[in-house]
Amino acid sequence: MKDALRQALKQLRLSGLCQNLEIRLQEASGNHLSHGEFLELLVQDELTVRRDRLIQRRVKAAGFRELRTLEDFDWQFNPSISRKQVYELATGRFIEERRDVLLLGPPGVGKSHLVQALGYQAIRAGWVVYYRSIFDVVRDFLREEAFAGQDKVLSRYLKPDLLVIDDMGIKQLPRRSGEFLFEIILRRYETRSTMMTSNRPLEDWGKLLADVPSATAILDRFLHHAEVLSITGRSYRLKDRAGKPPPSTAPKKGAAAPAANAT
Repeated sequence: MKDALRQALKQLRLSGLCQNLEIRLQEASGNHLSHGEFLELLVQDELTVRRDRLIQRRVKAAGFRELRTLEDFDWQFNPSISRKQVYELATGRFIEERRDVLLLGPPGVGKSHLVQALGYQAIRAGWVVYYRSIFDVVRDFLREEAFAGQDKVLSRYLKPDLLVIDDMGIKQLPRRSGEFLFEIILRRYETRSTMMTSNRPLEDWGKLLADVPSATAILDRFLHHAEVLSITGRSYRLKDRAGKPPPSTAPKKGAAAPAANAT
């Protein structure tokens, strides 16, 4: 490829076309492609590169704890999980219909893996996704409230096509958590989709939020158009620990023994 052409393609920001042009030229010559077929291949190369970069940017902006996929999920470990139901959610139809999703189940059964995998699938389908744990949500609002920036942080939770709020129910939340969560659910109600996970039954949410009226109002709106997946079974994390000896508490050779009654 001539340097002048390479420089021109870079100026036009056609990096996908630039990196594959030599290959496509050889392909066109060897397969006697028409000008139109050759040009179509070049345009597709550019679109593919741009799409991949957009996905990478959106994955980074989503803030996933871990990048998970449905392909690496162990469906055999907890057979109570409906593979058909999860893959139906992966189509993104619930996002188009502005419905919500709630995954209920004890810790370790795969809820966080599934919501992050579904979030990633939604990004690949062209949706904007934002992932936060419930503790991140409360921390964001408390921090911004101190600097009078609550409207700014709220906008981050209202813009995504799919908002994922993970880890509800691990422990009781700070004061005003119910107000913050209610504001998010209220403003997204019937306009955007929200997906949540909870380790505790719904009747415990009032205690978790220390605000029964807010919990009632949250669930009233959230569950109105929500699909609920109830998951039972064993913990994947405990499975990984199975068969491993407990960690030794004996002092290392040459180390001083701990003092009596030490805490």
